[in-house]
Amino acid sequence: MHVLTKLSSLKSPAQFNKHVESLGIEIPLDTQVHQPTGSPLMESCSWNFRTIGNRIAVQPMEGWDGTTSGGITEPMLRRWKRFGESGAKLIWGGEAMAVRPDGRANPNQLILVESNRLGIQQLLDGLRQSHHEHWGQTDDLVIGCQLTHSGRFCRPNDHHRWEPRVAHRHPLLDSKFGVQDDSQILTEPEILELIGAYVKAAKLAYEVGADFVDIKCCHGYLLHEFLSARTRQDGFGGSLENRARMVIEIVRGIRKEVPGVGIAVRLSAFDSIPHEPNPDTAVDGKLGQGRPKMHEHLLPYQWGFGINPERPTEVDLSEPHQFIDWLSNEGVELLNVTGGSPYYTPHMLRPAAFPPSDGYQPHEDPLLSVAKHFQVTRQIKQRHPRMLVVGSGYSYLQEHLAASAVHNVRAGWTDFVGLGRTILSYPKILTDAVLRGSSERKLICRTFSDCTTAPRNGLPSGCYPLDDYYKGTETAQEVKRIKSTF
Repeated sequence: MHVLTKLSSLKSPAQFNKHVESLGIEIPLDTQVHQPTGSPLMESCSWNFRTIGNRIAVQPMEGWDGTTSGGITEPMLRRWKRFGESGAKLIWGGEAMAVRPDGRANPNQLILVESNRLGIQQLLDGLRQSHHEHWGQTDDLVIGCQLTHSGRFCRPNDHHRWEPRVAHRHPLLDSKFGVQDDSQILTEPEILELIGAYVKAAKLAYEVGADFVDIKCCHGYLLHEFLSARTRQDGFGGSLENRARMVIEIVRGIRKEVPGVGIAVRLSAFDSIPHEPNPDTAVDGKLGQGRPKMHEHLLPYQWGFGINPERPTEVDLSEPHQFIDWLSNEGVELLNVTGGSPYYTPHMLRPAAFPPSDGYQPHEDPLLSVAKHFQVTRQIKQRHPRMLVVGSGYSYLQEHLAASAVHNVRAGWTDFVGLGRTILSYPKILTDAVLRGSSERKLICRTFSDCTTAPRNGLPSGCYPLDDYYKGTETAQEVKRIKSTF
């Protein structure tokens, strides 16, 4: 049974480095974090005829707090303004926006359709205004809208009812997410119609002021699932060329219909076989530690992307490298690297000390997943040097986050450091560390996973332990009650 070494006990860089070495992984820390001038994180770069003012990116974060018609709300406006406050010059999508109402992952997800035009424009304007108030200029600020269809994880009408549309059947996920028969597999005519919806959404995003659109191809959602559709028997399955076809057709459609908008892709470049709590490690009725749902009769494993089919807990980047080459050939030059899925491998996507309510206790040191993010991103950047790459997986590092971020950019492991959950409690965590030389410890994300537990139970996401905006609400008390049960 794995016993977790708490990151809070590794107070000095020397202690952290010694522990990392004992794990046999690489997470180097830079010794020159506080650099008001000359920091690699503050260097600008050019993309799509625009200047991006530094190397800090805000990752897409949904709040599960929109209207039931897919519109905006006050908490959403606040979150986007805090993205602007962060000082990051690349805002990656803000949050996932469904291209159709039926493609929502929850009934309160943003929908990028005409009826929500003014609201989404208000989000973009609010972010830019906030950024200008805190940082004085916006001509080097680049903002995107993330386009998505949730596929297997669609819950457009009820937080507690799955309404999945899938790329293919899955022997380990179908029963958990409500896939009962082949009628839920998208047909070729439906796929072609959906491609049109992505193009239409991209056009609207550009018209309301987005600098780019991100074609969300990660975390088990529809476009990511198509990349593993080996068992599908038509023009969108089987070969990698067919499995990548939907994404490529979306890119081509947007390029043709909306030539002025930049195109980016957030890609789960590595994955794993789904995991589950191990009941043998459960204590006092709490969640057990994670374990892979390994079944010998499923080998070679045909339902993953970026994994070794014979050993599906191992990374294999041969197909992701080919796919990225194809994206590059289509003019995509901005790539956000992530991995896994919050629904079946949360320990990979969001390395954490504390599990969400639908997860499991750590079965290994979360730093192993952090290192996997860094090494995969590093390999992709080395193989595709012309691609501007955003790395993920930083939040768990806490006090050591800034030193790791500076190293990874300085060493060329990544072009941008993507920050997710930690932004919710502390938007300026990186800019404070680099420009001021100090951070607000009380605001640093400790990966309590409340921001995931809440939406898993039909509640708005937010940092309930650390953000005063959420801390004193009735919802915070309900999240606390839910956590006491697992």
